[in-house]
Amino acid sequence: MNTCSFRKAEEKDCGLILFFIKELAAYEKMSDQVEATPEKLREWLFEKNAAEVLFICEEKKEVGFALYFHNFSTFLGKAGIYLEDLYILPEYRGRGYGKAVLKKLAKTAVERGCGRLEWSCLDWNEPSIQFYLSLGAVPMDDWTTYRITGKTLADLAGR
Repeated sequence: MNTCSFRKAEEKDCGLILFFIKELAAYEKMSDQVEATPEKLREWLFEKNAAEVLFICEEKKEVGFALYFHNFSTFLGKAGIYLEDLYILPEYRGRGYGKAVLKKLAKTAVERGCGRLEWSCLDWNEPSIQFYLSLGAVPMDDWTTYRITGKTLADLAGR
């Protein structure tokens, strides 16, 4: 049986991180929305420390990634971990790596004293939804995510 391990991304991994971002975007049919570059990733992940990346490895080969960051719950009065992206290459799925990385992130959250581990999932992604439900995750049916980007964001900021 194959075993997975984890490796924290380093600055030299920006190209590999971008590779996984593009793979995820293709899977989600959103390739045209990827604006990330290795330079942007270097700035935001390693200079500004805005998020962390964990690689899922099989026999020292990166086969997936998880990008996450801290959010904050005012109700709990403490931070949580928000999983922005989780992607495993198709040929490595079904080996328990998704569950292993979520367990790893749950352990990280507990070790850091966080109160939550949260993520979003596209409504059409039924395989992922069923997987998350099997882990005991609870969908937040009463909540809708809102987003402001691009020109609308700049306009709102008064620019």
